[in-house]
Amino acid sequence: MPVGPKSRGVSVDDCQPHFPAPAPGTPAALALVAQPLTREAFAAFGDVIESAHARSMPINAGMTTRFHDLARVDPGPGDSRVLVNIFETQPYAMPLQVGMLERHPLGSQAFVPMDGSRFLVVVAPAGDTVRVEDIRAFVTDGRQGVNYARGVWHHPLVVTQQPASFVVIDRGGAGPNCDEILVPPACVVRVSLAG
Repeated sequence: MPVGPKSRGVSVDDCQPHFPAPAPGTPAALALVAQPLTREAFAAFGDVIESAHARSMPINAGMTTRFHDLARVDPGPGDSRVLVNIFETQPYAMPLQVGMLERHPLGSQAFVPMDGSRFLVVVAPAGDTVRVEDIRAFVTDGRQGVNYARGVWHHPLVVTQQPASFVVIDRGGAGPNCDEILVPPACVVRVSLAG
């Protein structure tokens, strides 16, 4: 079921919702079980930020290991710049009912946990519409971050157990960089954790 976005120019994440009408044939419910996050499974949506299997090298007289080039940060065109932020987030109740998704059409957005918290990643492919049946869900292992590619639809940050802090690498600059869609009330998307 395709739905289309509402776009706004934002300097801080103040996306505005859009209520699309369900298309004929839209499933009444979609139940997803979040799968373990892997580079291969997430490749269509961006980068998994983790040290496992990453290119590495010793630096600082061998006292530090550098895991190199883990994500493609994309601040977009024009006068844009990279922002480094800290987000502190509260846990959601599970199973998560997906009511909306957002995207950042002008740049990538990365989330890296500061305290080893596992988090839920709910995504849909980039494009002008979202098909509810294309929504995917992953769960991190607490040592992974994600970098959403420009335009990838995603749920806002979801932790499930306790409040958590994240380093967020985002785009700053002029231009509308936040589109938000609401999942039609007639279609229920619920995500649960495996096990």
